[in-house]
Amino acid sequence: MNHRSLDRRRADASDLDAVVAILVSAFYDDPTWSWAFPDPSQRREQHRQLWTLFVEGAMRYSWVWLTAEATATSVWIPPDGTDLSTEQESAMETLLAGLGHAGSRATQTLELCEQAHPRDVPHFYLSLLGTSVEHRGRGHGLGLLAENLRLIDEARMPAYLEASNTVNVALYQRYGFVVRDSLTLPSDGPRVVTMWREAQPTG
Repeated sequence: MNHRSLDRRRADASDLDAVVAILVSAFYDDPTWSWAFPDPSQRREQHRQLWTLFVEGAMRYSWVWLTAEATATSVWIPPDGTDLSTEQESAMETLLAGLGHAGSRATQTLELCEQAHPRDVPHFYLSLLGTSVEHRGRGHGLGLLAENLRLIDEARMPAYLEASNTVNVALYQRYGFVVRDSLTLPSDGPRVVTMWREAQPTG
Protein backbone atom coordinates (compact mmCIF):
# COMPACT_ATOMS: atom_id res chain seq x y z
CA MET A 1 0.00 0.00 0.00
CA ASN A 2 1.33 3.42 -0.91
CA HIS A 3 1.18 5.68 2.16
CA ARG A 4 1.42 9.01 0.38
CA SER A 5 0.26 12.23 1.99
CA LEU A 6 -2.70 12.20 -0.42
CA ASP A 7 -3.94 9.04 1.28
CA ARG A 8 -5.00 10.90 4.40
CA ARG A 9 -6.64 14.17 5.36
CA ARG A 10 -7.66 16.13 8.42
CA ALA A 11 -11.24 15.46 9.45
CA ASP A 12 -13.62 18.30 10.22
CA ALA A 13 -17.04 18.60 11.84
CA SER A 14 -18.75 17.23 8.72
CA ASP A 15 -16.78 13.99 9.18
CA LEU A 16 -17.87 13.42 12.78
CA ASP A 17 -20.31 10.59 12.04
CA ALA A 18 -17.84 8.84 9.74
CA VAL A 19 -15.04 8.99 12.30
CA VAL A 20 -17.29 7.72 15.09
CA ALA A 21 -18.62 4.90 12.92
CA ILE A 22 -15.06 3.69 12.26
CA LEU A 23 -14.29 3.74 15.99
CA VAL A 24 -17.49 1.90 16.90
CA SER A 25 -16.55 -0.82 14.42
CA ALA A 26 -12.88 -0.92 15.44
CA PHE A 27 -13.37 -1.07 19.21
CA TYR A 28 -16.46 -3.28 19.44
CA ASP A 29 -14.38 -6.37 20.31
CA ASP A 30 -11.41 -4.52 21.86
CA PRO A 31 -10.41 -6.25 25.13
CA THR A 32 -10.52 -3.08 27.21
CA TRP A 33 -13.57 -1.41 25.74
CA SER A 34 -15.64 -4.58 25.53
CA TRP A 35 -14.81 -5.17 29.21
CA ALA A 36 -15.94 -1.63 30.04
CA PHE A 37 -19.17 -2.14 28.06
CA PRO A 38 -19.92 -5.85 28.53
CA ASP A 39 -23.45 -6.02 27.09
CA PRO A 40 -23.05 -6.72 23.35
CA SER A 41 -26.64 -5.70 22.67
CA GLN A 42 -25.97 -2.19 23.95
CA ARG A 43 -22.26 -1.77 23.28
CA ARG A 44 -22.42 -0.17 19.83
CA GLU A 45 -24.72 2.60 20.99
CA GLN A 46 -22.76 3.12 24.21
CA HIS A 47 -19.52 3.31 22.24
CA ARG A 48 -21.09 5.71 19.77
CA GLN A 49 -21.97 8.12 22.57
CA LEU A 50 -18.54 7.80 24.21
CA TRP A 51 -16.49 8.19 21.02
CA THR A 52 -18.60 11.10 19.85
CA LEU A 53 -17.56 13.14 22.89
CA PHE A 54 -13.89 12.26 22.48
CA VAL A 55 -13.88 13.01 18.75
CA GLU A 56 -15.66 16.32 19.26
CA GLY A 57 -13.09 17.19 21.91
CA ALA A 58 -10.16 16.37 19.62
CA MET A 59 -11.66 18.24 16.68
CA ARG A 60 -11.07 21.48 18.55
CA TYR A 61 -7.41 21.07 17.53
CA SER A 62 -7.72 19.81 13.92
CA TRP A 63 -5.80 16.66 14.79
CA VAL A 64 -8.39 14.07 13.85
CA TRP A 65 -7.38 12.26 10.67
CA LEU A 66 -9.11 10.06 8.09
CA THR A 67 -7.83 7.90 5.28
CA ALA A 68 -9.01 9.09 1.88
CA GLU A 69 -11.72 6.42 1.67
CA ALA A 70 -12.69 6.70 5.37
CA THR A 71 -11.42 3.23 6.22
CA ALA A 72 -9.36 4.25 9.26
CA THR A 73 -9.08 7.19 11.62
CA SER A 74 -6.67 8.57 14.21
CA VAL A 75 -7.62 10.91 17.02
CA TRP A 76 -4.78 12.97 18.52
CA ILE A 77 -4.55 15.55 21.27
CA PRO A 78 -1.68 17.99 20.63
CA PRO A 79 0.75 19.19 23.31
CA ASP A 80 -0.96 20.97 26.22
CA GLY A 81 -4.40 20.11 24.82
CA THR A 82 -7.18 18.33 26.69
CA ASP A 83 -9.37 15.42 25.65
CA LEU A 84 -12.55 17.31 26.46
CA SER A 85 -13.71 20.85 27.03
CA THR A 86 -15.26 21.75 30.39
CA GLU A 87 -18.74 21.36 28.88
CA GLN A 88 -17.83 18.00 27.38
CA GLU A 89 -16.45 16.77 30.70
CA SER A 90 -19.83 17.53 32.24
CA ALA A 91 -21.57 15.72 29.38
CA MET A 92 -19.27 12.74 29.88
CA GLU A 93 -20.08 12.56 33.59
CA THR A 94 -23.79 12.67 32.80
CA LEU A 95 -23.43 9.99 30.13
CA LEU A 96 -21.47 7.57 32.28
CA ALA A 97 -23.66 8.13 35.32
CA GLY A 98 -26.63 7.00 33.27
CA LEU A 99 -25.04 3.77 32.05
CA GLY A 100 -25.07 1.89 35.34
CA HIS A 101 -22.52 -0.95 35.57
CA ALA A 102 -21.01 -0.12 32.18
CA GLY A 103 -20.65 3.53 33.16
CA SER A 104 -18.85 2.53 36.34
CA ARG A 105 -16.41 0.33 34.44
CA ALA A 106 -15.80 3.00 31.83
CA THR A 107 -15.17 5.57 34.54
CA GLN A 108 -12.63 3.28 36.21
CA THR A 109 -10.90 2.74 32.87
CA LEU A 110 -10.68 6.44 32.11
CA GLU A 111 -9.52 7.34 35.61
CA LEU A 112 -6.76 4.72 35.63
CA CYS A 113 -5.56 5.83 32.21
CA GLU A 114 -5.55 9.44 33.33
CA GLN A 115 -3.49 8.56 36.41
CA ALA A 116 -0.94 6.76 34.24
CA HIS A 117 -0.71 9.54 31.65
CA PRO A 118 2.60 11.45 31.94
CA ARG A 119 2.14 15.21 32.07
CA ASP A 120 5.66 16.44 32.76
CA VAL A 121 6.78 16.64 29.10
CA PRO A 122 4.67 18.19 26.30
CA HIS A 123 3.71 15.55 23.74
CA PHE A 124 1.16 14.42 21.18
CA TYR A 125 -1.33 11.94 22.65
CA LEU A 126 -2.85 9.25 20.44
CA SER A 127 -6.28 9.04 22.00
CA LEU A 128 -7.74 6.60 19.46
CA LEU A 129 -6.60 4.76 16.35
CA GLY A 130 -9.01 2.47 14.56
CA THR A 131 -9.76 0.71 11.30
CA SER A 132 -13.22 -0.48 10.31
CA VAL A 133 -13.48 -4.26 10.73
CA GLU A 134 -14.07 -4.86 7.03
CA HIS A 135 -10.81 -3.07 6.15
CA ARG A 136 -8.51 -4.60 8.76
CA GLY A 137 -5.24 -6.18 7.75
CA ARG A 138 -4.61 -3.92 4.76
CA GLY A 139 -2.35 -1.35 6.41
CA HIS A 140 -4.85 1.50 6.50
CA GLY A 141 -4.51 2.29 10.19
CA LEU A 142 -0.75 1.83 10.37
CA GLY A 143 -0.27 3.87 7.22
CA LEU A 144 -2.24 6.67 8.80
CA LEU A 145 -0.17 6.35 11.97
CA ALA A 146 3.06 6.57 9.98
CA GLU A 147 1.91 9.77 8.26
CA ASN A 148 0.89 11.30 11.57
CA LEU A 149 4.22 10.43 13.17
CA ARG A 150 6.07 12.00 10.26
CA LEU A 151 4.38 15.31 11.02
CA ILE A 152 4.99 14.90 14.73
CA ASP A 153 8.67 14.23 14.06
CA GLU A 154 8.83 17.37 11.94
CA ALA A 155 7.52 19.23 14.97
CA ARG A 156 10.24 17.51 17.04
CA MET A 157 7.73 16.27 19.59
CA PRO A 158 7.36 12.96 21.43
CA ALA A 159 4.15 10.92 21.40
CA TYR A 160 2.23 8.83 23.91
CA LEU A 161 -0.52 6.22 23.73
CA GLU A 162 -2.35 3.55 25.68
CA ALA A 163 -2.59 0.17 23.95
CA SER A 164 -6.01 -1.11 24.97
CA ASN A 165 -5.27 -4.37 23.14
CA THR A 166 -1.88 -5.87 24.05
CA VAL A 167 -1.72 -7.56 20.65
CA ASN A 168 -0.98 -4.12 19.19
CA VAL A 169 2.06 -3.45 21.38
CA ALA A 170 4.45 -5.09 18.91
CA LEU A 171 2.92 -3.09 16.05
CA TYR A 172 3.47 0.18 17.86
CA GLN A 173 7.03 -0.84 18.68
CA ARG A 174 7.70 -1.08 14.94
CA TYR A 175 6.92 2.63 14.75
CA GLY A 176 9.28 3.67 17.51
CA PHE A 177 7.10 3.39 20.61
CA VAL A 178 8.53 1.71 23.69
CA VAL A 179 6.65 0.26 26.64
CA ARG A 180 6.49 2.72 29.49
CA ASP A 181 4.25 0.95 31.99
CA SER A 182 1.05 -1.06 32.24
CA LEU A 183 -2.10 -1.12 34.29
CA THR A 184 -4.62 -3.87 34.95
CA LEU A 185 -8.30 -3.05 35.18
CA PRO A 186 -10.20 -4.30 38.25
CA SER A 187 -12.45 -7.36 38.50
CA ASP A 188 -10.11 -9.51 36.39
CA GLY A 189 -10.10 -6.87 33.70
CA PRO A 190 -7.60 -6.70 30.82
CA ARG A 191 -4.17 -5.11 30.85
CA VAL A 192 -3.55 -1.74 29.22
CA VAL A 193 0.00 -0.92 28.15
CA THR A 194 1.23 2.67 28.09
CA MET A 195 3.82 3.54 25.44
CA TRP A 196 6.10 6.49 24.71
CA ARG A 197 7.92 7.54 21.57
CA GLU A 198 10.71 10.10 21.43
CA ALA A 199 10.85 12.37 18.41
CA GLN A 200 12.71 10.67 15.56
CA PRO A 201 15.19 12.34 13.21
CA THR A 202 13.60 13.46 9.95
CA GLY A 203 14.96 13.30 6.44
